[in-house]
Amino acid sequence: MPSVLVQQFFASWTLPLPVVLASGVGSNSFVEELGLCVLAAGFLSAIFERLRIPTTAALLVAGVVLGPLGFGALGSSKDIEAIASLGLTLLLFVIGLEVNPRELLASGRTLLWTGLLQVPVTVLVAFGIFAVLRFSFASQLTGIYPLLYLALASAFSSTLLVARFLQERRVLDTVSGRLSMGLLVFQDVWAIVVLALQPNFESPQWMPIVLTFAGIVVLSGLATLGARFVLPHLFAGVAKTPEHVVSLALAWCFCVALTGTHLGDLLQRAGVVVQLSVSTEMGALIAGMTIASFPYHHEVAAKVSNLRDFFVTLFFVALGLSIPLPNSQQVVLLAGTLALVTIALRVGVFAPLFYVTGLDRINAFDASLKLAQISEFCLVIAYLGVQPGNIDRSLGSVVIFAFVITALTTPGLVSLSNSLPLRLDAWLYQVGFADPHRRVTPTSSASERPQIVVLGFHRVAAALLQDMVRQHPELMRSVLVVDLNVQAHHVIRQLGVRVMYGSAGARETLLRAGVEHAALVISTIPDELLRGTSNRSIVAAVRSVAPNATVFACGSRAIDIDGLYRAGATYVYMPSSETANGVFAASLAALSGKLDDYRATREAACGPLQTRLDVEHVST
Repeated sequence: MPSVLVQQFFASWTLPLPVVLASGVGSNSFVEELGLCVLAAGFLSAIFERLRIPTTAALLVAGVVLGPLGFGALGSSKDIEAIASLGLTLLLFVIGLEVNPRELLASGRTLLWTGLLQVPVTVLVAFGIFAVLRFSFASQLTGIYPLLYLALASAFSSTLLVARFLQERRVLDTVSGRLSMGLLVFQDVWAIVVLALQPNFESPQWMPIVLTFAGIVVLSGLATLGARFVLPHLFAGVAKTPEHVVSLALAWCFCVALTGTHLGDLLQRAGVVVQLSVSTEMGALIAGMTIASFPYHHEVAAKVSNLRDFFVTLFFVALGLSIPLPNSQQVVLLAGTLALVTIALRVGVFAPLFYVTGLDRINAFDASLKLAQISEFCLVIAYLGVQPGNIDRSLGSVVIFAFVITALTTPGLVSLSNSLPLRLDAWLYQVGFADPHRRVTPTSSASERPQIVVLGFHRVAAALLQDMVRQHPELMRSVLVVDLNVQAHHVIRQLGVRVMYGSAGARETLLRAGVEHAALVISTIPDELLRGTSNRSIVAAVRSVAPNATVFACGSRAIDIDGLYRAGATYVYMPSSETANGVFAASLAALSGKLDDYRATREAACGPLQTRLDVEHVST
């Protein structure tokens, strides 16, 4: 704890500024507290961002610095917590906007089954682990609620951290990237279930739980009717003004939220005497979900997100204010244990679920390691658990400390996920993770040896094979595709092409594919989407196996071209350059008034763009 002198110095340095700014209109202590929160959060976020530390941790530290553990600049956090609650409501509204029930039901088998099973299985396993560990942490793990909240904390991953790092590494469009983001959406749905059940944790009788879900069903029905028959007309009237669209969306959010909190009173006035109520946070979620399928929900989410970020900043600062000083080493040790259990469960639960539901072992472990952190939602769940006394503040601090630990390890684990599964591929196969639906293409017969080998199946390969089917179908029997994503294999076979599971950069895979007999080998995956290898390494591996083959390599940057040719590439293409050539040809046709003829010629040769194979829908 800082000395009284330090506190007085801090107060004398910070408080006069708002007073001076407010001269003539009177001092407002709430505005001063709000200003201090924003000031500390802004400076610390800039510093943490420069140090590559998640900014959420900066907001928590800002609360600690301003709170009783720091300089004690904020005497009472009640006003800040009130606004933080508003931020929580807006946060859940935006999450609801991203949860489209129709899209969830239309997800592929792997994502659908993994999304349904992952949270309950993880909670059960984690509950058992912490039940065993309670003997080592007797003072913190007394009763059933601490075990339950720690199990819940280990079951959810951070949407903000995962999305940020996937975007930075440009791997959002990979199989593991899309599956990671899809699973996070399912976790949001499970979080909705937890929030619905949480008010009944203290007295888990059947009737309160039934009434809670009954209230959610009734409110969802009313909100759905309003979104179906009333909102379209209201949005149509303000659609030309984005600001009014956002205002109407916020009005809908609080209309549903307030209806939920007073649902019992409204039903009683209608002659139905049932004590139903839905929390404000749950109402906001329902409001967001009911307009998630509207065409302007992206505009609403983008606009509301800016407002939400301000209030969520205050929410995390308020969490930092509430962090008590660890009264023993047990709190820190338990936080470290929770972080380790969370990471271990990604390998022990997430990856096997991905694999059992149809994903190959490499992508299964890749996606799981990308999700190895505790979610911000868990901070919300712990925050709401402290208020009714289900858990004490020290256990809430454990979840916060564990969140920071896993947030700091996320960059390293995301990097590791790109290489570690490939390094452990042989060992994973030996311990039971065999190739799903493995089909090894025989190459002993000269008639079955591939003449064209396509390495990797993504956007370039999908377009290439479709053009080949349409323009030269006689070549299809001589083509072999080598790719790790087994979920796309059935689509490739439907095109009349043979496919084999394997890594394009592995010499053993190339030999098994019979690349030494091929006339043409085409690498189709850009470097930014490759894991544990590069086009230069692939070209070198192919050239060592097939010295006489014609090798096409995919170049992402002009600076890489010479290196690819030195490695043995016969021809290097750049997707960006090939696309630009097509757009330039269309531009010349447009300038000469022949665009319709150009488009008709292109569609006759390659088919309408609407009929092209979309790799996003064959890999999840």
